[in-house]
Amino acid sequence: MQLQDVGLTFEEVKAYTEKYLIDTYERFPFLVTKAKDMYLYDQDGNAYLDFYGGIAVNSAGNCNEKVVAAVIQQTQEVMHVFNYPYSIPEVVFAKLLVETTGLDRVYFQSTGTEANEAMIKLARKYGTDNYGPERYHIITAKKSFHGRTFGAMTATGQPESAIHKGFGPLVPGFTYAEFNNVEAFAEQVTKDTIAIMLEPIQGEGGVNPATKEFLTGIEKLCRDNDMLLLIDEIQTGCYRTGYPMAYMYYGVSPDIISMAKTLGGGLPLAGILAKEHVAKSFTPGSHGSTYSGNPVACAAGYAEFKELIDRELGKNAAETGEYFMEKLRALPHVKDVRGRGFLVGLELDVPKAVEVKHNAIDRKLLTTAIGDSIVRMVPPLIASREDCDKAAEILRDSIEALG
Repeated sequence: MQLQDVGLTFEEVKAYTEKYLIDTYERFPFLVTKAKDMYLYDQDGNAYLDFYGGIAVNSAGNCNEKVVAAVIQQTQEVMHVFNYPYSIPEVVFAKLLVETTGLDRVYFQSTGTEANEAMIKLARKYGTDNYGPERYHIITAKKSFHGRTFGAMTATGQPESAIHKGFGPLVPGFTYAEFNNVEAFAEQVTKDTIAIMLEPIQGEGGVNPATKEFLTGIEKLCRDNDMLLLIDEIQTGCYRTGYPMAYMYYGVSPDIISMAKTLGGGLPLAGILAKEHVAKSFTPGSHGSTYSGNPVACAAGYAEFKELIDRELGKNAAETGEYFMEKLRALPHVKDVRGRGFLVGLELDVPKAVEVKHNAIDRKLLTTAIGDSIVRMVPPLIASREDCDKAAEILRDSIEALG
């Protein structure tokens, strides 16, 4: 859909946005009219180098040709049916995910927060089925982010943030412990604890990777106390860190993982993968979703995931991501560069990340800012060394422009 198709100007689009939408985001100062590979294009044809990727979504590149073709074909066949008939896109994608991860069962959802709600529900249902109704307590990490619906919001370990404030009583049965501190989690365990829920790399919390000692220690804590290990792979999964799922770097074996973002190839698709003995706690009536396994979303996700595998984009993310982080370490005002693959956080020694983001937009580079000092980059996994060189130079100029 273009401006001429609806008879509007860019100024009218901005005015209607302010008038009709409940807008909770700071907008980029342009109208996106086209996206292809590593670039977005505005209403005047200007190209912006995309190092935010729709927030870790467009991993095979913007408007990947095979994903677009899969969507077109599927919309001409079946767009939506609910889960009463069998569905080819749903089952072939589920099979691919199981074979890639080694987990046993998939339940598709539409968004990341829904996937985390499903993971929380399944863990609690498993606790009730196997230990009784009081076994529902879940421990999550401080500075974590798991979503904005009530269960996922409560699981988010940021009680003083706008994520929690003003919504009344949250869901009972959650406590928080310091990330990368096994002992802090052990102190929170009670006889009613059923699970520990973690991100392998905290995304919204500042791009903070878990150490191997921490995550393997948490897995042992779970096994020693008959608890489930829940891994939130919404931002880290689907080859972003170089591995099919980020937990694989640590050598742990989660009982349930949640997935989203890249999973749908640009369409709303999320899900959980679970081990067989845990998955059986979801029985008819215990969980459901109108759009679970939507044929168009699953066709897009299958095509996207196949692209990631066939083009070895996980390898590119690992190798080129490390190259990019080394380039960033040479920039001025850099306090730290951390992450893995193409999940990268650049921490400044001045609280001006938002200003750097704005300066970069002016120079046609798109990033995001976390808090006041961290610039986060989650580009498509097709990004080349040349793309990284260009992004690093724009960031240098953007930082130097601070004065």
